[in-house]
Parts: sequence; structure tokens; C-alpha cells
Amino acid sequence: MKAMILAAGVGERMRPLTDHTPKPLLCLAGVPMIEHHIRRLAAAGFSELVINVSHLGDLITAYCGDGRAWGVRVTYSREDAPLETAGGIVQALPQFEGAPFLVVNGDIWTDYPFERLAAYKMRAAETAHLVMVNNPPQHPGGDFALDDARWVRVLAAGSAGWTYSGVGIYTPAFFDGMPAGKMPLRPLLDSAIAQGRLGGERYSGQWHDVGTPQRLQQLDALLRATD
Repeated sequence: MKAMILAAGVGERMRPLTDHTPKPLLCLAGVPMIEHHIRRLAAAGFSELVINVSHLGDLITAYCGDGRAWGVRVTYSREDAPLETAGGIVQALPQFEGAPFLVVNGDIWTDYPFERLAAYKMRAAETAHLVMVNNPPQHPGGDFALDDARWVRVLAAGSAGWTYSGVGIYTPAFFDGMPAGKMPLRPLLDSAIAQGRLGGERYSGQWHDVGTPQRLQQLDALLRATD
């Protein structure tokens, strides 16, 4: 299975840090966020990675190169302007050659065992499989519900579910009929839920959405203290 790291965003909430440094190259405990992902994906057995780039993308390609520094092969999907999550994946689809693939948001940090997804077998009805996590303080209501059979459901009014971690497996079929261009992921997830085709699991380990300078600083301090 190949893996895709989403690294094309501008990082508006991270300004001014992202004015001159793309968000995936901001450091946690002295290591760029994207390198944390590459190291852990390589350790989990993923040998072929696709990275989409746009904002300051040349800095990312210069840093990551062809991936040989980590024992993997890295290729790129270049976007003239950020295409959002679904749009970026749709553009990169030919690189996955019709097979399911792992997607990891470039602006999270997690100790999720990626080897679990490397070995995961999609169920017959599944077109995507999401990793859900406990709701962080900045997102207390969560995104979705998860039933006992591990199918993702819409949240009932007034209830709190789980937060999509930015880690999941997708099949090309999940994006069937989607045109090229800028496109968010949420409408596609909602459509898959309505069709009963979105699977998921809950992970209770470490996960952090590194979306603001304050959260970056807090996580950096935590990782340095526990290193």
C-alpha cells in the first residue's frame, strides 16, 4: 500500500510562521512535522509515499528529495494553488494505480501504529476507513458517530461523537465521478455515510492537531519533555 501525506495547504492559522516556511516543515522537538510522518511510515513498512505540495512547495521537495534518506521512495503531486483535501487527492489518484492508499494530514502528530492500516483489509462495502480520536478542546463536539459495527454515522443532535484524525484509508472508488479542481473532503464523507460505505475505528492514543502557533509550541514542549 502506498501512503499520501497532505502538505499543500497555506497554513493561514499558523501565520506568520508559514509566511516563509510551509507548515509541514515547522519543527517539533527539532524535527519537521513531515519528517515525523515519513519516519513512522517507513518504520511501518510503507516504502512508497506521495506528497502533494503547493504553498512554498519547493522547500518541501528540497527537504524530502526522493525519500532515500529514510529508505523510502517519495514522489510529488504539484498543485498550482491548493486544491483542498479531496481535490488534492483526486489529482494524485493516478499515482495509486487503482489500489487503496493511506492518507495522513501533514499538520497532525500522532503515535498511531500505521502498520495496523498497512495490514487492514477493506470490507466489501467500504470505500474509505477513518481513524477517529477523542475530541480535542478546540473541537469538543466531534465530527461523526461510530457504531458497534465500526461504521461511521452522522452525529445525532446534541450528542458528541469522535473527531476524524486526518488518518484514513481511501479507495479510488470513494472519489468516483469527482471532477478535477478544488474540493473539500467533508461532502464526500457525508455522501459515503449516507450510502453506508464509510468505515472507521477509534484510537485512544496520542493525537494532536498542530493548527496554531500556540498548539505547535505546546506540543513541542511536551515532546521535548518526554524525549
